[in-house]
Amino acid sequence: MKYADVILPLALPRNYTYAVPPEMEASVQPGSRVAVQLGKQKRYAGIIKRIHEQPPSAYKTKPIQDVLDKEPVVYPTQLAFWEWIAQYYMCNEGDVLNAALPAHLKLSSETVLLYNDAFGDDFTDLNDHEYLIAEALQIRKELRIGEVQLILDRLDIYSVIKQLIEKRVCLVYEELKESYKAKMENYVSLQPGLETDEALAPLFDELGRAPKQMELLLAYLHLVKTQGAVLQSELLKKSGASAAQLKGLVDKGILQVEKRQVDRVPLGKMETQLDFDLSPAQEKALAGVREGFQEKQVALLHGVTSSGKTQIYVKLIEEALSNGKQVLYLLPEIALTAQIIRRLQKHFAGQIGIYHSRFSNNERVEIWNKVKSGEIRIVLGARSSLLLPFRDLGLIILDEEHDASFKQHEPAPRYHARDAAIYYASLFKAKVLLGSATPALESYFNAKQGKYVLVELNERFGGIDMPDIEIVDLKKENALKEVVHNFTSVLRKEISQSLEAKKQVILFQNRRGYAPFLICTTCGWIPNCKQCDVSLTYHKYQDKLSCHYCGTRYPYIHVCGACGSQTLQTKNFGTEKIEEDLLELFPKARIARMDLDAIRSKDSHNKMIQLLEQHEIDILVGTQMVVKGLDFANVNLVGILSADSLLSYPDFRVNERAFQLMEQVSGRSGRRDGKGKVVIQASNTRHPILQFVVEHNYKKMYESEIAEREQFGYPPFYRLMKITLKHKQQQTVEQAAMVLGNWLKPHLGHQLVGPAAPLVSRVRGFYLQEMLIKLPRDSKKITQIKQLAKEMFLQLTIEKQFRSVIIIPDVDCV
Repeated sequence: MKYADVILPLALPRNYTYAVPPEMEASVQPGSRVAVQLGKQKRYAGIIKRIHEQPPSAYKTKPIQDVLDKEPVVYPTQLAFWEWIAQYYMCNEGDVLNAALPAHLKLSSETVLLYNDAFGDDFTDLNDHEYLIAEALQIRKELRIGEVQLILDRLDIYSVIKQLIEKRVCLVYEELKESYKAKMENYVSLQPGLETDEALAPLFDELGRAPKQMELLLAYLHLVKTQGAVLQSELLKKSGASAAQLKGLVDKGILQVEKRQVDRVPLGKMETQLDFDLSPAQEKALAGVREGFQEKQVALLHGVTSSGKTQIYVKLIEEALSNGKQVLYLLPEIALTAQIIRRLQKHFAGQIGIYHSRFSNNERVEIWNKVKSGEIRIVLGARSSLLLPFRDLGLIILDEEHDASFKQHEPAPRYHARDAAIYYASLFKAKVLLGSATPALESYFNAKQGKYVLVELNERFGGIDMPDIEIVDLKKENALKEVVHNFTSVLRKEISQSLEAKKQVILFQNRRGYAPFLICTTCGWIPNCKQCDVSLTYHKYQDKLSCHYCGTRYPYIHVCGACGSQTLQTKNFGTEKIEEDLLELFPKARIARMDLDAIRSKDSHNKMIQLLEQHEIDILVGTQMVVKGLDFANVNLVGILSADSLLSYPDFRVNERAFQLMEQVSGRSGRRDGKGKVVIQASNTRHPILQFVVEHNYKKMYESEIAEREQFGYPPFYRLMKITLKHKQQQTVEQAAMVLGNWLKPHLGHQLVGPAAPLVSRVRGFYLQEMLIKLPRDSKKITQIKQLAKEMFLQLTIEKQFRSVIIIPDVDCV
């Protein structure tokens, strides 16, 4: 008898083993989806991890019910990668499966009610709700849960269903159904035998009295010559004809309409075209990367902003493709893909697939299958694209590798794309290139220690100088009453000069909304979210107060909730407020805003980028979205409106992150013609990080920070694991954290920090407690500590009073 270990799309601590029926032995293989039963009725589509001949000793195996795929949906390489992620990041393989597979490949059964014909039609013993469902079942013969809810117009329907089953009105079964549907389109073609000019000639005489049908036929002949296959919708649009007139030509035996399966993600004709030359500095950097790859798996390309790193990436991609390999190009956010995709499409037409969260479920399935088959040779995407089923990966590029968005925080698996990419590449014996103007301290440290190859590119492409940076003292400007609408006199003057010179301006403020909070000027009361311990942000465009933690929206408050006075004022400012102020200060300027509120749809970011490139926007206001890797030729001024907010967050990475943000946003200025200018408004002008930014001196920032990290035991000298405990009751979670801390302390000593409530101590109605474990850079000890923590978590949840406490381990948490 053969057995299969199956990964189910559930957060189970271990995989279940199922028996393989003899008739399925030839078709089951690792990586294939199979239908299996869990519990009494529930059915799932799981993925076979391993086939063997050892039955489990602890439970009786159930048989696999069906094999859903002729070919595996993932390769053994991905299964090995999933196992590593689950072990390293302390989650379950089911969590990884859930994150990796597109929703339409993850199937779980749906409960279906079947009418029991043996019951008859005597409904006298049924109450009103039961009668409604019984009557619908008698007519329809079967109903799904959602349909029952619609009929009863209520969510709580299970008591009604239970009664109907007990009275034998209906039977229940679990239906496993494929969600993916291929896209079908109507295509028009000539009837067989009419393809030649001789066969068509008499038709024109016949259609002389039907001018609309004649136009339709001529439009078809034009389209078929220019683009080959002819879509019905395109033909009707071009000819201006109706569906009835098309039907007339079909009835006359001239045209035929047939349904064909079409790609939701068409790739087009495959071409490779490199039409640029590298500068001597770029050539030297490229040679350094190539040489480094002969000895080491990972290279760090540290190139200043606008140094032309993307062109080096393009050369390396071309080399990987010529060797028959696939390439993964990772970006921190989908916001960046719009501009990069146009560049890469120019060089590698018909070979690129984009993958991120804004694609539909059906589109994701098609991209998944094309990556697996090797049809897509270059994948451009955010961190989730790392989980795609690559066939033969040769190169992974992490652009802006320092970015915090590469870390997944919710839900599990809480992986870091940079570290996971390095392991994933090792499974293929592929190379990894990390690129950034401001590398993460860990990456630069690893390069300095010789673990990675370090290649530096210290000059901008075309010999353009780095922008001049001016720090403006907000305290002095406020004292002189020179600050108007949060803009100092210096910044207002620079914006005016840029607009007069027909140049563009980018303004950065790392807060969206109109105002971060409201405050009562009488008693100091601040409206907070009911679910989270955080103040509400005012969004003027929606006229709502919004919680940026749980997303709950509240109506605007005019009266103080504490003292009843009507003296509420908005405090501080977000991107909405800046946009409003700019319209007042520069009424003739074309102003746009780029933040999470303004960029909602799949294409809205791309459209805004194109407007900026076409000089349809004069001033762009934005959050971090405007910082990351965007390249605009006509921007000569960047304004950072509140540097203090970047430098005052209580986090050991605050200086590193502030430097990265300011240096990156500064790099958007003066990228083509003429030297750019950056104006930074700050109250604490003596902060050392500001001086490093003015000098564009990453190395000094690194030396300053690395000394402190070593002294206080932070990365890269230690790894960090954060343990978060959550519960609806504050007392319960505090007690649980204290107990867990007391158990861990004797084993970890000073390596354990906490437990304590975080800065925001309640989110979505759950009270939080956190503790931090500093893990030494020793893989054996790290594994031991993780195992110890797992045992303690299990022990805690066995305790009756702590059974409902949620424990979340987050490895490499920041």
